[in-house]
Amino acid sequence: MTFLNPAVLFGLLAASIPVLIHLFNLRKLKKIEFSTLAFLKELQKNRIRKVKLKQWLLLALRVLIILLLVFAFARPTLEGVAIGGTTSAAKTTAVFILDDTFSMSVVDANGSYLNQAKESIQELIRNLQEGDEAALILVSGKNKGEIKPSTNLLELINKVDEDEPAYSSGYLHNAVVKASEMLAESKNFNKEVYIFSDFQKSRISEEGSLSDLSQLLDEKVKIYSFDYSGKDIYNVGIDDIKVETQIFEKDKPVVINVTVTNYSSDEINNLVVSLFINDERTAQQSVSLGAGASTVVTMEVLIKEAGYNNVFAEIEDDEIIQDNRRYTTLFIPDKIPLIIFYDEEKDTRFVELALQSSGDSKTFEITKRNLSQLSSVNLSRFDVAFVIGSENLSTPERFKQFAENGGGLFLFPGNETSESGFQSLLNALNLSSVQGLFGNKENRDNIVNFDKTEFNHPVFQNIFTEGVKRNIESPEINHHLKINSEGKGTTIISLMNGSSFLSEYKVGKGKVFVCNTAPVLSWSDFPLKGIFPPLINKSVFYLTSKNETEEKFLAGDVVDINIGNKSVSQIKIEKPDKTEEFINPDEVAAANFFSYSNTDFAGIVKVYSGEELIDEIAVNHNPLESVTNSVSNDEFEEYLSEINFKGTYLRVDKDQNPVEVILQARFGSELWKLFLLAALLTALIEMLVARNVKKELAEV
Repeated sequence: MTFLNPAVLFGLLAASIPVLIHLFNLRKLKKIEFSTLAFLKELQKNRIRKVKLKQWLLLALRVLIILLLVFAFARPTLEGVAIGGTTSAAKTTAVFILDDTFSMSVVDANGSYLNQAKESIQELIRNLQEGDEAALILVSGKNKGEIKPSTNLLELINKVDEDEPAYSSGYLHNAVVKASEMLAESKNFNKEVYIFSDFQKSRISEEGSLSDLSQLLDEKVKIYSFDYSGKDIYNVGIDDIKVETQIFEKDKPVVINVTVTNYSSDEINNLVVSLFINDERTAQQSVSLGAGASTVVTMEVLIKEAGYNNVFAEIEDDEIIQDNRRYTTLFIPDKIPLIIFYDEEKDTRFVELALQSSGDSKTFEITKRNLSQLSSVNLSRFDVAFVIGSENLSTPERFKQFAENGGGLFLFPGNETSESGFQSLLNALNLSSVQGLFGNKENRDNIVNFDKTEFNHPVFQNIFTEGVKRNIESPEINHHLKINSEGKGTTIISLMNGSSFLSEYKVGKGKVFVCNTAPVLSWSDFPLKGIFPPLINKSVFYLTSKNETEEKFLAGDVVDINIGNKSVSQIKIEKPDKTEEFINPDEVAAANFFSYSNTDFAGIVKVYSGEELIDEIAVNHNPLESVTNSVSNDEFEEYLSEINFKGTYLRVDKDQNPVEVILQARFGSELWKLFLLAALLTALIEMLVARNVKKELAEV
């Protein structure tokens, strides 16, 4: 038995008052001598003995009345016992943690795990009393923002009813931390946490995230868990989709790898994996997988449309449908606006001819400017910039900003480029250093040739005939800057003297090519070699390629959307369900990107500037949510021990009535009504006894 108002127990001292009054008011009987009536004396003694006995009874009744009243106001309760009409009236703060991740969409004989949990929560809320408060925390994190307990229980019931399985995932521990913070601020006597989950082993807590919560989850807190796991689930999921091709051209093949995992305990045979481009099925394969096995399915497709192409892989339905699709997107430029900067316009001749002579010449929109005009050029209008020279360059940091925002750069020295001038350009981009200017433009006495070529680099894709040994005729290089990538970049073609002829660097979101030889005949005969035109053209496609699979966003993640190098008006976000959100351009005008957090879905996010589509982003499910292995009750108790939980933990089994279990555990029954009733009955008895004693005293 416990007391809700233990301070009132000091009132027990009042039980001594009737005793003191009785002692002070003991009545001394007058002695009346009867010399001849001895039998009357004996009669008097008998009456006095009866009166004293009733007086002691009266004293006991009065003490008992005070004791019963004090106990009634102290509100005694019995734990674990429910007596009709005596349940606790102490105020309660209840925090419901609902695992609404998509693993809870599994259906058993009683319906989906999530619907069973929702029904139990609603029933428990309906059994809360007026003045109680409750809150709902979703493990998926969909209910963003501040969550506070509310006494509007009907509104909370409606929120529970509206919840659906989420694509976003989350750790159960994070929800427990939020619940503990709420309870720490509550003044109510009953503090309760209800956890409704399938208790996936991989989603309990993030490694290294556990902390001591004993100050928040103290002895007054009760945690109830409702575990819906136990079914042997048939589930196969798509864990990854990756575009292996890095140069995208219209009507050219693209290789896509799809990773499929069998999360079931049985093997599967002839599972069909389909690939869709812009909602049209373009390829499919069948696979067989053992229990717990994974495989990578490689498919090659032709991309027929320029612009953004939506790609997703799909498998047949099973018990968890949310992990049966995975999305990505790729961009094939229809027109590529590029600009050529130069010190001397004649240095651009061979680069311009290479761009104009290819079959892709209609794709390129070429602009030329002197480097001295850089400050007046709006670089955001271009996808690629060729820089031939460096002597007239005054603001090289603009090229760095261009590359960081996703632009492509191809740097050449010009005919009159100096070592120090080109070094200044490289320094602005934080690239490798120039180690000297070698050779002579006037003669070819000191020739350097190619040494090694990285033929697996995407820039050589589809240049060579398949099945034929790949080989490049080396130019004769009589003048060049000695540059070494020094671990900052990747050497694509090296020279016999160890210098990097062509190297690649990453600068922010952009890519930079650096060639150590000017594209003019006074430095080498490279512009006359057969590799020169296709290398220049492929470089443009590679530098503009936007492979969205490089950045993998999961449902619930905050997505940084790059708007650098783009002219934007009002920004519109279109979700996969076609709903739209608008973002004021004034909020992002000063930045090159903005953050978008409403990603509680799987699919393609489309970003518009006005009516122009400027970006597409793929958002996918977390593969860890497909792993349905659950922790045992002992393992969960071990987790509670690790966070130093001091309160009471109770697991509610599926076959138990949750309301009955909770009511019995929540201090079971308050007994103050019984004590008050007993005090009233005792008072009635005391009145009858007192009246009788008074009458008998008068007769003595």
